[in-house]
Amino acid sequence: MTNVDQHPAGSFCWIELHTTDQNAAKSFYNALFGWEAHDMPMGPNDFYTMFKLQNRDAAAGCTLRPDERSQGVPPYWMIYVTVDKTDAAVAKAQQLGGKILAPAFDVMDAGRMAVIQDPTGAVFCLWQPNQSNGIQIAHVAGTLCWADLSTPDAKRASDFYAALLGWQFIIDPKDPSGYLHIKNGEHFIGGTPPAATREPGVPPHWLAYFSVDDVDACASKAKQMGANLYLAPMTMEGVGRFSVIADPQGAVFAIFKSAR
Repeated sequence: MTNVDQHPAGSFCWIELHTTDQNAAKSFYNALFGWEAHDMPMGPNDFYTMFKLQNRDAAAGCTLRPDERSQGVPPYWMIYVTVDKTDAAVAKAQQLGGKILAPAFDVMDAGRMAVIQDPTGAVFCLWQPNQSNGIQIAHVAGTLCWADLSTPDAKRASDFYAALLGWQFIIDPKDPSGYLHIKNGEHFIGGTPPAATREPGVPPHWLAYFSVDDVDACASKAKQMGANLYLAPMTMEGVGRFSVIADPQGAVFAIFKSAR
């Protein structure tokens, strides 16, 4: 286990499920990842679920807002990126062609956040920590380990994120696919698959990957519990084994076991 006490600027720091059935989601992810659900009241008939692993925060969940439902937004996983100053990052995102879906606001004393849509259409959140740095555990099964940006315009997206967050987008000369690796400081944190591999009609989005000990067993268990396998377990030579899953409510995520 690795305890995480802080996240450097530019790193993925939080992951949050927006779903149509929070109680069903709690049961599903508890059985799949061993997450323990701790509910925090947020007003009448509304609560925020903290998912804990080994008593440390691993993820969270909430119910889709009525305005999202009315627009037909399906359940999804939202990814957060640490920044030094949310307000400055929001202003910069706007200058760079991003769309501000929710301007900077304080989440009680936990931190300051904003919701941004990149110029190609993928949505993510900015997080300036105060009392909460975000995810507190890494490098064990059931924790966020990677994220892929699915976009039809990798050039425009990479220019945006490089200018906003300081990320580097790197092609591995040994990888003929054209997959772009995202590097934040010294660490590889995600990537951008080539546009040719995108499902037609799927909107641009971020796809979160969670570590597991056994991809096949985990995917099979998810399926037994009512999930759909968008991509059955497959191996990428020298990288690892992974699968893409839609939970029973429809939120899509990936599971991964490194070959190394």
